[in-house]
Formats: sequence, structure tokens, C-alpha cells
Amino acid sequence: MNAIVHLTSRAGADLRDLRSRVAAHGPTGLDAAECLALVLQPTPGVRALDLSLMLLERFGSMPEVLNAPAAALRQVAPPAVAVKIVLLHDLLRRTLEAPLRDRPVLGAMSLVRDYLRLALAGKPREEFRVLFLDRRCRLIRDEVMGEGTVDHAPVYPREVLRRALELDASGLLLAHNHPGGAPTPSAADVEVTRQVVAGARALAITVHDHLLIGESAPVSFRALGLM
Repeated sequence: MNAIVHLTSRAGADLRDLRSRVAAHGPTGLDAAECLALVLQPTPGVRALDLSLMLLERFGSMPEVLNAPAAALRQVAPPAVAVKIVLLHDLLRRTLEAPLRDRPVLGAMSLVRDYLRLALAGKPREEFRVLFLDRRCRLIRDEVMGEGTVDHAPVYPREVLRRALELDASGLLLAHNHPGGAPTPSAADVEVTRQVVAGARALAITVHDHLLIGESAPVSFRALGLM
């Protein structure tokens, strides 16, 4: 009952203020109840089906809609709807991330793949992420360590390893996307993986895998014998 009362009271907050905070700082400044309150608010004058079709036509797929920048969404949808989509994506991310903090991720790789597909599928630019793991292989932090163009994201292995030491991580899961959907790792992908693995080994840190996210199922570098 307390949770219901709490959610109801939060939903009555100043929605314009919440939307302004999302527009200025992104959804990470809101808690889950604030996100949900905004997502559930109706948008007068908007025909949801027509708008959904317009968004899918503009961006190509649901992952691309969810990963679209707010500025791009506002070119198609009213600002309030753009905020809702950004918040919906963040709520889904939080939902998929929570189990990874509570259990060893190596025993829940299907959850990891779902989480990374949500985070990376449909992104318009290449992005390199690192999941930093503790001694029990639970998620400490997921961080973007490189953002780039449609076919390249600069990655600095030394910075990845420096961050691992800062977080006292014992393991790493690497991941990046190919915006064009190509499922084959490039020579540059293989080389940066090799450098991170070699550096991590010297620090007694294990790199468990590198997952490539494209249009189909994630591709495992370890399964391909590339690490």
C-alpha cells in the first residue's frame, strides 16, 4: 500500500518541471517513479497509432526509435512524446540491468545479450561499452568508453584498464555495435580486443567476452575464437 501511495503522490508532481529536467540532463536525474509518472501521462491531441507509424517509418525499427536522440524524435513527435520515448527506453534499461547487479552475469548471458541489444541496437553511431564486473561477476558499472561515426568508435585500452582499476573490477565484458548491422568483427575490432585482453591479463583482470551487436543475434568474439 505504501508503494502505491508513494507512486500516486509522485505522479502528481509538476510534470513540466520533470520534462525540463529530462530535456536538460537526460533521464538519469529522475528516479523510476518519476519516469513512470511521465510515461503514463496522456498526450492530448495525439493519435498514438498514426504517430507510432510515423516514428517507425522515420527511424526504421523499434530499437532505432528507442535509441533515437531526443532532438531527432522531436522532429517527428511532439516534445512531450519525445520525452516519453526517452523515459521508456530508460525504464527498460533499468529493468534489464537490475538482475545483472544481483547475480553473476556469466550465468545469465541471455539477460546480458538482451540488455546490450536494448542499449546498442539501432544506435546511429558506433559505440563501445564496457561492463565492469566484481569478484562474483556481478555488474558494477556499464560505461560508454568510446563513441564515433557510423563505422568506427575510438577506444583506448589504457583508459579501459584505468577505469577498471578505479572501480576495483575483477572482470570485463566488452561490447560494441555495428550500425549497419554487419555481424562480422573488423580487423580493428579484433586488435583492440587483443590489446585490452593483454593489458587486463597483466593486471589479473579477466576479459570474459566481447559481444558485437548488429541486426541479428549478438556475436561472441570468444565463440569465434578471436580471444
